[in-house]
Amino acid sequence: MARHNFCNLPREFSDYKGARIVILPVPFDKTSSWMKGSVRGPGAIISASKHLELYDIETHSEVYREGIHTLKAVSANDSKGMIEKVYTRVKALLRDGKFVVLLGGEHMVSLGSIMAHVEHYPGLSILHLDAHTDMRDSYEGNRYSHACVMARAREITRDIVSVGIRSMDHSELPYLNKRRIFYASSIKKDKNWIEKTVKRLTDNVYVTIDVDVFDPSIIPSTGTPEPGGLDWYEVTGLLRMASLKKRVVGFDVVELRPSGNRAPDFTIAKLIYTFLSYIFRKDEKAPEL
Repeated sequence: MARHNFCNLPREFSDYKGARIVILPVPFDKTSSWMKGSVRGPGAIISASKHLELYDIETHSEVYREGIHTLKAVSANDSKGMIEKVYTRVKALLRDGKFVVLLGGEHMVSLGSIMAHVEHYPGLSILHLDAHTDMRDSYEGNRYSHACVMARAREITRDIVSVGIRSMDHSELPYLNKRRIFYASSIKKDKNWIEKTVKRLTDNVYVTIDVDVFDPSIIPSTGTPEPGGLDWYEVTGLLRMASLKKRVVGFDVVELRPSGNRAPDFTIAKLIYTFLSYIFRKDEKAPEL
């Protein structure tokens, strides 16, 4: 019988009590500025995950054996209410010792999770993968628009490293730290960009992944696609190195806008499973930076 949980796992590997990992869907899409529909993203990712092979070749592991529990989705009528609900929910999960994977929805769903993780892990840095800086103080009169999520995160911590950026507004320039931003155009020319990125992170790291960090040829299903993005091995190479050299304490994946093309849904489900495989690897030796 089909089960509506990440990877379609039997109870032995999906019960909350025994699971080290929890999937928290937040199907919220109130402030998307172009193409709406990311509200359907979490469900599409979970549905596609049922078709994943559960053995990871790269890490020679089966991370599902750590236990992956899929929680009931968080619902809210407005941004502030959603942020508060996510914050409260994630804070309780961290107290329970769970590793939280948040599935959006628009990018502002990340803020409540970031708030909870920053409180739980002092000195935390944020690794931000995105086509956009998301540093506008306000967008369309709303300080809690998806275009402002990293501006709000910056009010919590200045330890933010942004990767894959290739679109921004002039008003965001004063808020950017040149040593902590890796433009997509520069990444394509610098073979050492991954090492440079990871060195700018603190020991504990939270990762927020807007799927438009990928080139639209890989992930066309997003609300604000931008040409010139990263490819699969650039993104996973960075996530692998961050997992090896730092302690990744949680992450979110946002802004998937299902379009009927199931390949992007599956790609993002595999990205999540691959990243978890890196984080919970058992015996891989970290390379020297």
